[in-house]
Amino acid sequence: MEDTLKSGFSDLARQASLQPKEALLEKHKSNKGLIIGVPKETTLQEHRVALTPSSVNHLVNNGNEVWLETGAGKAAKFPDNDYSEAGAKICYSTEEVFKAQVIVKVEPPTESEIRLLNGQQLLISAIQLANKSDSYIRSLMEKKITAIAFEYLKSEDGIYPIVRSISEIAGTTSISVAAELLTTNNGGKGEMLGGVTGIPPTEVVIIGADTVGEYAARAALGVGATVKVFDNSHEKLRRLQNNLGVKLFTSLLHPKILNKALGNADVAIGCLWNEEGRSLTVVSEETVAHMKPLSVIVDICIDQGGCFETSELTTHAQPTFIKHDVIHYCVPNIASRASRTASYALSNVLAPLLLDLSEAGTIQNYLWENPSARNGVYIYKGNLTNKHIGRRLNIYNKDIDLLIAAHA
Repeated sequence: MEDTLKSGFSDLARQASLQPKEALLEKHKSNKGLIIGVPKETTLQEHRVALTPSSVNHLVNNGNEVWLETGAGKAAKFPDNDYSEAGAKICYSTEEVFKAQVIVKVEPPTESEIRLLNGQQLLISAIQLANKSDSYIRSLMEKKITAIAFEYLKSEDGIYPIVRSISEIAGTTSISVAAELLTTNNGGKGEMLGGVTGIPPTEVVIIGADTVGEYAARAALGVGATVKVFDNSHEKLRRLQNNLGVKLFTSLLHPKILNKALGNADVAIGCLWNEEGRSLTVVSEETVAHMKPLSVIVDICIDQGGCFETSELTTHAQPTFIKHDVIHYCVPNIASRASRTASYALSNVLAPLLLDLSEAGTIQNYLWENPSARNGVYIYKGNLTNKHIGRRLNIYNKDIDLLIAAHA
C-alpha cells in the first residue's frame, strides 16, 4: 500500500515538473557563477583529473571560478601553469579546495575528504558502490550535501555518457593489457595476441556485451584474434554484432558453453556491468582452475565485485597476481592507464553539465529543468534517493521527484 501511494505521488511530481515554472526559475536564478573545486586524487594511484585546462577556461569565461589543488593534473600531464593560464585559482591545501560550492572528483571521496565537506555542497564523482558500506553513505547524508554519481548520470537520449566514454577506453585498453601480460617479459607464456600466417590465432572470451565488451571485441578483432562474446541479454549481443558489422561467436551465459570456451581461451575479459552497482560472478573458481596455464584474466568490473570468483582488487603498482596458474589483472581504474585521454572524456561531459548548472542558478533549478540528470543523483540535500543503494545497504530512500517538487 505504501509503495503504491509513493508511486502515485511520484507520478504527480513528474507531471508537475513538466508544467511551466518561468516565474519560479526567474526568481531563483542567479547571475553569480559557481565556485568549482577540483581536488588532487589520492586513491588507488588515480591519474585522471575531472577537468582539463581547456574546460576550465570555458567555465571561467562564462563567469565561474575554478579552484584547483596544486598537482591535481600532474599525472595526466596537465601542469599547474596550464590551469592558471586558463584562469583557475591554484590552491595549496586540500582544505581550501573543499570550501568550494561544487566539488568535482574522479574517485569517490575518502573518509578524510568527507570530513572536509562543509554541508549544502554539490559533490560530483564516481561512487563504486561494491566497496561502500552503509556508514560511508550515511556520513555523506549527514553532511546534507547533494551527490551525483558518474555511473548513474544519464543523458536526455537515455545513455550513460561518462560510463560510455570511459568504457570505450577501458575496453580498448583491456586488450593492450592482455597483450602485455601474454609476453615473456611480463611472466606470460610468450605469445603474441592476435594471429600471424600459419599460426592459430589467440582466443579471446569476452563476458559482457555493453560498451566495454564492444570495444574490447573491436580491438581484439583488429589484431586478428578469435573472439567469443557472452552476455545474459540477447538484445545486447545483437546490438554488439550489428555495431561491429561482422559475424562472430555470441552466446547467452549458458554455463556449459561458457566453461568450454574459457577452457580454450588465452584471454578472458570480464565486463558484465550492472546498473544496480554489483556485477554478477558468473565464472567459478573451479572453471578458472581448468583454464590454460598462464592464460590471462582481465576483470574490468572489479569495482563492482568482479565477474570471476577468483578476482581480487589490485592496483597499478601491483596490477597482477597468479591463481591456479592463471594471470589475473584486477585494477578498478584501468582507464587511468590512459589518464590524459580519460581526463578529456570526463571533462567533455562534466564541463557542459557545470555550465548548465551555473545558468540554472541552483542545483534544484538545474534538476527541475533537466529531468534526465536526476538519475545521477544518489543523495539530494542529505536524503538518499537511489533505490539500488537503499536496497543494497538497507537505507530508506526517498523519491527525488517528490523532494524537488516539495522544494519548488
